[in-house]
Amino acid sequence: MTSANGVATTVIEANGLRFTADVAGPDDGAAVLLLHGFPQTRHTWRAELAALAAAGYRACAPDQRGYSEGARPGGIADYRVELLMADALGIADSLAADRFHIVGHDWGGALAWFIAAHHAERVISLSVISRPHPAAFMAAMRDDPDQPHRSRHHPAFQRPEATDALLVDNAGALRRAMARNAVPEADIDAYLAALSSHEALDAAVNWYRAMGQSSIQSSTTPVIDVPTMFVWGNEDVTVGRMAAENTADYVTGPYQFAELPGVNHFVTDEAPGVFTELLLGHLAEHG
Repeated sequence: MTSANGVATTVIEANGLRFTADVAGPDDGAAVLLLHGFPQTRHTWRAELAALAAAGYRACAPDQRGYSEGARPGGIADYRVELLMADALGIADSLAADRFHIVGHDWGGALAWFIAAHHAERVISLSVISRPHPAAFMAAMRDDPDQPHRSRHHPAFQRPEATDALLVDNAGALRRAMARNAVPEADIDAYLAALSSHEALDAAVNWYRAMGQSSIQSSTTPVIDVPTMFVWGNEDVTVGRMAAENTADYVTGPYQFAELPGVNHFVTDEAPGVFTELLLGHLAEHG
Protein backbone atom coordinates (compact mmCIF):
# COMPACT_ATOMS: atom_id res chain seq x y z
CA MET A 1 0.00 0.00 0.00
CA THR A 2 1.45 3.36 -1.08
CA SER A 3 0.19 6.66 0.33
CA ALA A 4 -0.18 9.96 -1.48
CA ASN A 5 3.27 11.09 -0.28
CA GLY A 6 4.96 8.04 -1.79
CA VAL A 7 5.38 6.08 1.43
CA ALA A 8 4.68 2.35 0.99
CA THR A 9 3.76 0.03 3.87
CA THR A 10 5.25 -3.42 3.47
CA VAL A 11 6.42 -6.47 5.41
CA ILE A 12 10.16 -7.11 5.71
CA GLU A 13 11.46 -10.53 6.71
CA ALA A 14 14.60 -10.32 8.83
CA ASN A 15 16.21 -12.33 11.62
CA GLY A 16 13.46 -14.95 11.35
CA LEU A 17 10.69 -12.40 11.97
CA ARG A 18 8.25 -10.31 9.91
CA PHE A 19 8.36 -6.55 10.41
CA THR A 20 5.75 -4.09 9.25
CA ALA A 21 7.62 -1.13 7.78
CA ASP A 22 7.09 2.12 5.93
CA VAL A 23 9.49 2.56 3.02
CA ALA A 24 9.96 5.54 0.72
CA GLY A 25 12.40 6.85 -1.85
CA PRO A 26 14.32 5.48 -4.83
CA ASP A 27 15.75 1.96 -4.66
CA ASP A 28 19.22 3.27 -5.46
CA GLY A 29 19.20 6.03 -2.85
CA ALA A 30 21.48 5.94 0.19
CA ALA A 31 19.67 3.94 2.88
CA VAL A 32 18.34 5.59 6.03
CA LEU A 33 17.04 3.32 8.81
CA LEU A 34 14.76 5.02 11.35
CA LEU A 35 14.11 3.36 14.72
CA HIS A 36 11.23 4.45 16.96
CA GLY A 37 11.10 4.47 20.74
CA PHE A 38 8.55 3.67 23.44
CA PRO A 39 5.57 3.89 23.35
CA GLN A 40 5.65 4.94 19.70
CA THR A 41 5.75 3.18 16.34
CA ARG A 42 6.99 3.84 12.82
CA HIS A 43 4.35 6.60 12.71
CA THR A 44 6.77 8.90 14.52
CA TRP A 45 8.84 9.21 11.31
CA ARG A 46 5.97 10.17 8.99
CA ALA A 47 7.39 13.60 8.13
CA GLU A 48 10.97 12.39 7.85
CA LEU A 49 10.11 9.55 5.45
CA ALA A 50 8.51 11.85 2.90
CA ALA A 51 11.27 14.45 3.21
CA LEU A 52 14.04 11.87 2.90
CA ALA A 53 12.41 10.34 -0.17
CA ALA A 54 12.09 13.76 -1.79
CA ALA A 55 15.81 14.30 -1.15
CA GLY A 56 16.67 11.04 -2.91
CA TYR A 57 17.26 8.74 0.06
CA ARG A 58 15.85 5.24 0.51
CA ALA A 59 14.20 5.52 3.91
CA CYS A 60 12.81 2.67 6.01
CA ALA A 61 10.94 2.94 9.32
CA PRO A 62 9.96 -0.44 10.79
CA ASP A 63 7.72 -1.25 13.70
CA GLN A 64 10.38 -2.99 15.75
CA ARG A 65 10.42 -6.27 17.67
CA GLY A 66 7.31 -6.54 19.79
CA TYR A 67 5.54 -3.73 17.95
CA SER A 68 5.11 -5.67 14.68
CA GLU A 69 2.55 -8.44 15.03
CA GLY A 70 4.79 -10.78 13.03
CA ALA A 71 7.79 -10.04 15.25
CA ARG A 72 6.46 -10.61 18.74
CA PRO A 73 8.15 -13.50 20.60
CA GLY A 74 6.89 -14.05 24.12
CA GLY A 75 9.90 -14.27 26.43
CA ILE A 76 11.77 -11.42 28.12
CA ALA A 77 15.09 -12.82 26.88
CA ASP A 78 13.80 -12.45 23.32
CA TYR A 79 14.24 -8.68 23.70
CA ARG A 80 17.93 -8.58 24.55
CA VAL A 81 19.91 -5.81 22.88
CA GLU A 82 21.92 -8.19 20.71
CA LEU A 83 18.70 -9.51 19.16
CA LEU A 84 17.29 -6.02 18.62
CA MET A 85 20.53 -5.08 16.86
CA ALA A 86 20.33 -8.20 14.70
CA ASP A 87 16.80 -7.16 13.67
CA ALA A 88 17.94 -3.71 12.56
CA LEU A 89 20.94 -5.07 10.68
CA GLY A 90 18.74 -7.70 9.03
CA ILE A 91 16.29 -5.03 7.90
CA ALA A 92 19.21 -3.07 6.43
CA ASP A 93 20.32 -6.25 4.65
CA SER A 94 16.83 -6.59 3.18
CA LEU A 95 17.33 -3.14 1.64
CA ALA A 96 20.63 -4.34 0.17
CA ALA A 97 22.31 -1.67 2.30
CA ASP A 98 25.85 -2.66 3.23
CA ARG A 99 26.14 0.78 4.83
CA PHE A 100 23.38 3.08 5.96
CA HIS A 101 22.51 6.19 7.92
CA ILE A 102 20.85 5.29 11.21
CA VAL A 103 18.35 7.46 13.07
CA GLY A 104 16.73 6.74 16.44
CA HIS A 105 14.53 8.22 19.13
CA ASP A 106 14.29 7.14 22.77
CA TRP A 107 14.79 3.34 22.90
CA GLY A 108 15.39 3.40 19.15
CA GLY A 109 18.04 6.00 19.85
CA ALA A 110 19.74 3.75 22.39
CA LEU A 111 19.71 0.96 19.82
CA ALA A 112 21.17 3.30 17.20
CA TRP A 113 24.04 4.18 19.58
CA PHE A 114 24.71 0.47 20.17
CA ILE A 115 24.78 -0.27 16.44
CA ALA A 116 27.12 2.64 15.72
CA ALA A 117 29.38 1.53 18.57
CA HIS A 118 29.51 -2.18 17.74
CA HIS A 119 28.96 -2.18 13.96
CA ALA A 120 30.59 1.08 12.87
CA GLU A 121 31.59 -0.50 9.56
CA ARG A 122 27.90 -0.53 8.61
CA VAL A 123 27.06 3.04 9.64
CA ILE A 124 27.53 6.13 7.46
CA SER A 125 26.16 8.54 10.06
CA LEU A 126 24.24 8.49 13.33
CA SER A 127 21.37 10.79 14.38
CA VAL A 128 19.70 10.40 17.78
CA ILE A 129 16.86 12.24 19.50
CA SER A 130 16.24 12.32 23.26
CA ARG A 131 18.64 9.52 24.22
CA PRO A 132 22.25 10.27 25.24
CA HIS A 133 25.16 7.96 24.54
CA PRO A 134 24.47 4.91 26.76
CA ALA A 135 27.61 5.34 28.86
CA ALA A 136 26.89 9.06 29.34
CA PHE A 137 23.40 8.13 30.43
CA MET A 138 24.66 5.61 33.00
CA ALA A 139 27.21 8.10 34.31
CA ALA A 140 24.40 10.62 34.82
CA MET A 141 22.37 7.97 36.64
CA ARG A 142 25.31 7.82 39.08
CA ASP A 143 26.37 11.48 39.23
CA ASP A 144 23.24 13.55 38.54
CA PRO A 145 20.90 13.42 41.56
CA ASP A 146 17.93 14.19 39.32
CA GLN A 147 18.47 11.58 36.60
CA PRO A 148 17.24 8.51 38.56
CA HIS A 149 13.96 10.33 39.17
CA ARG A 150 13.68 11.21 35.48
CA SER A 151 14.24 7.54 34.68
CA ARG A 152 12.02 6.10 37.39
CA HIS A 153 9.91 4.29 34.78
CA HIS A 154 12.87 1.99 34.03
CA PRO A 155 12.75 0.12 37.37
CA ALA A 156 8.96 0.46 37.51
CA PHE A 157 8.64 -1.44 34.24
CA GLN A 158 10.53 -4.41 35.70
CA ARG A 159 7.46 -5.39 37.69
CA PRO A 160 5.38 -8.15 36.02
CA GLU A 161 2.20 -6.22 36.79
CA ALA A 162 3.48 -3.06 35.04
CA THR A 163 1.84 -3.98 31.75
CA ASP A 164 -1.60 -4.38 33.29
CA ALA A 165 -1.20 -1.08 35.09
CA LEU A 166 -0.32 0.70 31.86
CA LEU A 167 -3.40 -0.74 30.12
CA VAL A 168 -5.85 0.57 32.75
CA ASP A 169 -8.38 3.14 31.49
CA ASN A 170 -7.55 2.67 27.82
CA ALA A 171 -3.80 3.07 28.49
CA GLY A 172 -4.59 6.25 30.38
CA ALA A 173 -1.15 6.67 31.95
CA LEU A 174 0.60 6.53 28.59
CA ARG A 175 -1.99 8.82 27.02
CA ARG A 176 -1.56 11.42 29.75
CA ALA A 177 2.23 11.24 29.55
CA MET A 178 2.24 11.87 25.81
CA ALA A 179 -0.40 14.58 26.07
CA ARG A 180 1.75 16.41 28.64
CA ASN A 181 4.53 16.25 26.05
CA ALA A 182 2.32 18.01 23.47
CA VAL A 183 1.73 14.91 21.33
CA PRO A 184 -1.50 15.55 19.38
CA GLU A 185 -4.43 13.30 20.28
CA ALA A 186 -4.64 11.76 16.80
CA ASP A 187 -1.00 10.73 17.00
CA ILE A 188 -1.43 9.30 20.49
CA ASP A 189 -4.28 7.19 19.09
CA ALA A 190 -2.06 6.06 16.21
CA TYR A 191 0.74 4.99 18.55
CA LEU A 192 -1.38 3.20 21.11
CA ALA A 193 -3.48 1.38 18.51
CA ALA A 194 -0.45 -0.88 18.04
CA LEU A 195 -0.11 -1.46 21.80
CA SER A 196 -3.74 -1.95 22.78
CA SER A 197 -3.42 -5.66 23.67
CA HIS A 198 -1.61 -7.08 26.69
CA GLU A 199 0.60 -9.18 24.40
CA ALA A 200 1.74 -6.18 22.37
CA LEU A 201 2.35 -3.80 25.27
CA ASP A 202 4.07 -6.50 27.31
CA ALA A 203 6.44 -7.10 24.41
CA ALA A 204 7.24 -3.39 24.20
CA VAL A 205 7.90 -3.20 27.95
CA ASN A 206 10.16 -6.25 27.63
CA TRP A 207 12.76 -4.00 25.99
CA TYR A 208 13.31 -2.51 29.47
CA ARG A 209 13.12 -5.84 31.30
CA ALA A 210 15.65 -7.58 29.05
CA MET A 211 18.41 -5.00 29.37
CA GLY A 212 19.93 -6.73 32.39
CA GLN A 213 20.07 -10.04 30.50
CA SER A 214 21.79 -8.56 27.45
CA SER A 215 25.41 -9.27 26.63
CA ILE A 216 25.73 -5.62 25.60
CA GLN A 217 25.51 -3.15 28.48
CA SER A 218 25.15 0.62 28.42
CA SER A 219 28.02 1.44 30.78
CA THR A 220 30.63 -0.31 28.60
CA THR A 221 29.45 1.05 25.25
CA PRO A 222 32.48 2.14 23.19
CA VAL A 223 32.97 5.69 21.96
CA ILE A 224 31.50 6.56 18.58
CA ASP A 225 33.71 7.51 15.66
CA VAL A 226 31.10 7.92 12.92
CA PRO A 227 29.61 11.37 12.21
CA THR A 228 27.02 11.92 14.94
CA MET A 229 24.19 14.33 15.66
CA PHE A 230 22.44 14.32 19.04
CA VAL A 231 19.21 16.30 19.39
CA TRP A 232 17.87 17.14 22.86
CA GLY A 233 14.91 19.24 23.92
CA ASN A 234 15.93 21.08 27.07
CA GLU A 235 12.49 20.49 28.60
CA ASP A 236 12.87 16.70 28.23
CA VAL A 237 11.48 15.22 31.44
CA THR A 238 13.41 11.96 30.95
CA VAL A 239 16.92 13.26 30.16
CA GLY A 240 18.76 15.89 32.17
CA ARG A 241 21.40 18.33 31.01
CA MET A 242 24.33 16.38 32.45
CA ALA A 243 23.62 13.29 30.36
CA ALA A 244 22.88 15.39 27.29
CA GLU A 245 25.97 17.60 27.42
CA ASN A 246 28.36 14.82 28.49
CA THR A 247 27.45 12.77 25.43
CA ALA A 248 30.12 14.79 23.61
CA ASP A 249 32.75 12.98 25.70
CA TYR A 250 31.78 9.69 24.04
CA VAL A 251 32.02 10.76 20.39
CA THR A 252 35.40 11.04 18.68
CA GLY A 253 34.06 11.56 15.15
CA PRO A 254 32.42 14.73 13.81
CA TYR A 255 29.79 15.74 16.35
CA GLN A 256 26.80 18.08 16.39
CA PHE A 257 24.77 18.74 19.54
CA ALA A 258 21.45 20.42 18.77
CA GLU A 259 19.67 21.75 21.85
CA LEU A 260 16.02 22.63 21.24
CA PRO A 261 14.81 25.31 23.68
CA GLY A 262 11.43 24.65 25.25
CA VAL A 263 10.97 21.25 23.61
CA ASN A 264 10.20 18.08 25.56
CA HIS A 265 10.80 14.39 24.80
CA PHE A 266 8.65 13.59 21.75
CA VAL A 267 10.42 15.98 19.39
CA THR A 268 8.94 14.88 16.05
CA ASP A 269 5.41 15.30 17.43
CA GLU A 270 5.91 18.40 19.54
CA ALA A 271 8.02 20.37 17.05
CA PRO A 272 7.13 19.01 13.59
CA GLY A 273 9.70 19.76 10.93
CA VAL A 274 12.49 20.85 13.27
CA PHE A 275 14.25 17.50 13.36
CA THR A 276 13.50 16.89 9.68
CA GLU A 277 15.54 19.94 8.71
CA LEU A 278 18.38 19.03 11.06
CA LEU A 279 18.46 15.47 9.74
CA LEU A 280 18.57 16.47 6.09
CA GLY A 281 21.44 18.84 6.82
CA HIS A 282 23.38 16.21 8.77
CA LEU A 283 22.95 13.58 6.05
CA ALA A 284 23.92 16.01 3.30
CA GLU A 285 27.10 16.92 5.16
CA HIS A 286 28.12 13.36 5.92
CA GLY A 287 26.76 11.39 2.97
